[in-house]
Amino acid sequence: MTKHTVGTRKEWLAARLDLLQAEKDLTRRSDELARQRQQLPWVRIDKPYRFDTDEGSATLAELFRGRSQLLVYHFMFGPDFEAGCPSCSMIADGFNGFAAHLAQHDVMLWAISRAPLPTLQAFKQRMGWSFPWASSNASDFNADFSVWFSAEEERAGRVEYNYRHEPARSCEHAASSDEGPVASFAAMCGTDRATYVRDRPGMSAFVQEHGAVYHSYSTYARGLDVLWGSYQWLDRAPKGRNEEAGLWWRHHDDYGKR
Repeated sequence: MTKHTVGTRKEWLAARLDLLQAEKDLTRRSDELARQRQQLPWVRIDKPYRFDTDEGSATLAELFRGRSQLLVYHFMFGPDFEAGCPSCSMIADGFNGFAAHLAQHDVMLWAISRAPLPTLQAFKQRMGWSFPWASSNASDFNADFSVWFSAEEERAGRVEYNYRHEPARSCEHAASSDEGPVASFAAMCGTDRATYVRDRPGMSAFVQEHGAVYHSYSTYARGLDVLWGSYQWLDRAPKGRNEEAGLWWRHHDDYGKR
């Protein structure tokens, strides 16, 4: 027997109209936040980053492919990983469909990871993805955009992620955290927890104007929630995200195997 409130259609409609007003308020607030993002000052990028792509070595400017705007998903996939992060993979499962639409609207979408290009290509084929994915393995790109940190930076307390400083982490701390959902995700990637968490998720936006490239925006952690197509659907399902048991998802071709 359900423990949830059960009512009449009239009661449902009254509650739904109250919620509708709150949803409209949130939509208007979201529109205003989008305007604020677009008003952030641009920061010129002069560092000569290079990336390995399916078409060969490319600069950051060349990733635009003739468009004026570039969106980058910082995909957690380090050189020591055997597979991409399951969370990043669930987000990326939605890229194939809308990347083509963005490209027709003056916006290029790329995933960028530190893993070598052949490793990315193999995983991309496994997942059935077609969106462009570049390796930043030979550059400082991930470190400069705060989505990768060295073990030394962790020990020295020099990690700044999601615009917040993280306390120093010792080897003993990493060893004591070898269980739990994050460790399970690390195992899905074929690596250990300490290595897994040094790569972080995020997205960054860039614009090209008069031959110069500028950084306009970056977001991390729960700032990525709106990019999770699955979560947007779950938030409208009767039981919501329903994650009391912890992190439940995995690579889409692993469902039913365990």
